[in-house]
Amino acid sequence: MPVNLSIKNVPDRMADALRRRAERQRRSLQGELMVILEDALSRAGETVTVEDIVRQGMRSGLRTAADSIRIVRRARDSRHGR
Repeated sequence: MPVNLSIKNVPDRMADALRRRAERQRRSLQGELMVILEDALSRAGETVTVEDIVRQGMRSGLRTAADSIRIVRRARDSRHGR
């Protein structure tokens, strides 16, 4: 049986961001909130380990901290025309 939920005192900034997100997805605010809840609950049982993070970094080509620093600097420099 469906249940009605209510969230009170949502900061304006957060409510505006949720409305914009819903609009971009062509959903009602209610529909967007349902998608967010479903997504969060579907991942609730997932535990991310350090090994998972390391594997993800390795797959993306990172081998050392210097690699990530180099990638961040390159992205920053390209935004600033360097």
